[in-house]
This record gives sequence, C-alpha cells and structure tokens, in this order.
Amino acid sequence: MFRLRAALALSAALFSLVACTSDKTETSAGKPPAETLPAGDTLVKDSAAAMRAIKTTQFLIEADGEIAGLSLRRAEGTLTKEGSAKGTAQIEQSGQPVELAFVIVGDKIYLKGPTGGYQALPLTLAASVYDPSAILDPSRGIAKVLSSATGATTEAKEAVDGKDAWRVTATTTGGDLKGLIPGVTGSIPAELWIADADKRLLKSTFTLPGGTVTVTFQKFDEPVTISAP
Repeated sequence: MFRLRAALALSAALFSLVACTSDKTETSAGKPPAETLPAGDTLVKDSAAAMRAIKTTQFLIEADGEIAGLSLRRAEGTLTKEGSAKGTAQIEQSGQPVELAFVIVGDKIYLKGPTGGYQALPLTLAASVYDPSAILDPSRGIAKVLSSATGATTEAKEAVDGKDAWRVTATTTGGDLKGLIPGVTGSIPAELWIADADKRLLKSTFTLPGGTVTVTFQKFDEPVTISAP
C-alpha cells in the first residue's frame, strides 16, 4: 500500500511539472499577454508629439477599393514641415486614372500631366482633391489625426520596414483626416503602427466605406531641397 501511494504521489508531481512547463512554453511562443502591451492611448499621444516634431519625411498613400468621393488613388513623394512637397500622384477623372507630377512651394502648386510642362496654380485649388502640404502641418495633418483619435487599443508588436512597432487600433474622424484623405466623413476605424524606439508613425490604415487607404512614412528628417520647377 505504501508503495502504491508513493507511486501515485510521484505521478501527480510529474504531471503537475509537465503541465506547468507546457503552459510556460505556450505563453512564450504565442503573442505577449495583454498585460505586457503598452497602453494604446499613451502610444498614440506619444506618436502625435513625435510626428509634430518631424521636419521632413517620405510618404506613400495608397487607396484600395471603390471609395465614394475620393478621387486620389495613389501619391508618393517628399514633404517638409513648412509645406513644401514634391512627388507624383494618380487621380481618377471620369473613371480614368491620370498621372501627375507635383511640386509645392509657398502658396503655389506646380502640376505636370502626361504631356507638356508644369503649370503653376494656387495651392487652394488643390485642397479639395489632394494637398500634401497639409500632412506635416501640426494643426491639419497626421499629428492632429493622432492627437484626436479615440478608443486606442494596443493589439500586437509587429515589424514595419524592419523596425519594431506596436499595432494600435483606434477611431478617427473624417474631419480630422481631411488633411490626409480629402472628402471622407464620419467615424473612421484605423490601425496604426507606431515605432517602439521613437514613437514615430510608420504606417496607418483607415477603413472607409468601399475600401481602405494606407499611409506610410519613412526616411524621417533627412536633408531635402524643394524648389519651383
């Protein structure tokens, strides 16, 4: 009887040890427990401050799907905090994509279509279609979007362009987004990838009726010279 009890006790101890080891292995191999994730509202607040301090960046905006009221399909280029910009954009006109090169200096936007040279126009004419000069403006651009986002929740740690980042879900509004995505209204769900090291926003995806718009940033604060063509 003593041997039987000893054997049963030993078996129970071994089972407990194996179960604990298995639990630890599964926890470490899976996603981090929720309590180890930084607070989403803190990350978004820190990212707003970091993006407000950005002086230059390269950007890419891509629209996927059929989004009512949005004629911009794609844009990429270089921006300065002062509002200067240069790059290319694809705009949909009468159901057809039109490729444009643009340069923004001061209150003028210079546009070049598939043929011909640049034409100078008042920057105010571009605002309803696409005005990249607003993106780094603290009162109109990405910093405003981040500072006014609500319901921020950190979901995971992921890599973006080789950099560790926190993926945060939040809700934004069309009014705050108009500096990045003109013509949208209402509450807009967003996913934000915020760099772990410096809290700069590396990527964001906004879900709109009919599709999504993804905005990415890279090469922050590199020397940039933008002049009128």
